[in-house]
Amino acid sequence: MYTGPQISEDAPGRRGLHALVRTKDGWAIAHAVVTVTDMSGHQVVRAEADDDGRVLTRPLAPGVYTVVVTAVGYAPAASTAIATASGTAELGTLVLARQGGVELPPPGVWTIDPAHSKVAATAQHLGLSSVQGRFAEFSGRIEIGASAEASGVVAEIDAASIDTGNSTRDQHLRSADFLDAGPHPTITYRSSGLSPAGPDRWTLHGVLTMSGITRPVDLDLTYLGTSPDPWGGLRAAFRAVTVLRREDFAMNYNQVVQAGISLIGATLKVELDIQAVQGQPSSQG
Repeated sequence: MYTGPQISEDAPGRRGLHALVRTKDGWAIAHAVVTVTDMSGHQVVRAEADDDGRVLTRPLAPGVYTVVVTAVGYAPAASTAIATASGTAELGTLVLARQGGVELPPPGVWTIDPAHSKVAATAQHLGLSSVQGRFAEFSGRIEIGASAEASGVVAEIDAASIDTGNSTRDQHLRSADFLDAGPHPTITYRSSGLSPAGPDRWTLHGVLTMSGITRPVDLDLTYLGTSPDPWGGLRAAFRAVTVLRREDFAMNYNQVVQAGISLIGATLKVELDIQAVQGQPSSQG
């Protein structure tokens, strides 16, 4: 008959094991499961974290325990707890890493904030320097699932909002020689998968539709972390880069100014600096 440590009876004002379950950025992992076993391997208590990631059990019998924390999408973590004569065991903050050692923001819907984001493309000019253009109008939605496989991105860019700082050049870029913004006003990117490429780094697979042509495009994606903002929201930051070949999107316009030297390079470097706010965008009244 088992006679090891058991959970003590409840008493007013008393508590047993107490811990906070967090991501590496300090955000709560709601509904993480904490399992407590004694030194003989017998399960003593099993508890679920609340919406704030807080775990609190009834008092424990004095002794040493093993605590294992699990949550969907995260690697399990184990630690040792010592219950005092009063039945309490303070574990402080337990940090869980994303499964596979790579990180994503907390699960849920995130809305791209154009006011604090940048979508830019850079082309070589005469083989000597570069010209950068930025798109002033774009929107997007990021859905972070419990796992990378359940996450996705959809983004739209107003093709006519390209701005290189030169109105004549911008009008040409909007023409059929390049973006063909008249019949094809929207540039769309829709992800199809996400592969880990290292800690905080991913390869985002997807399809890009531009100037009426759709091609598969992968983005090298870096997750930069999360932070609260002054307006009571939670923000996540990302940086993504890729290189596009102009001919893949029928942007074949060019001029040869000298033997072997073209006016515009054959590729475009695309850079995205993105801030996304947790939740759906506020409805406009």
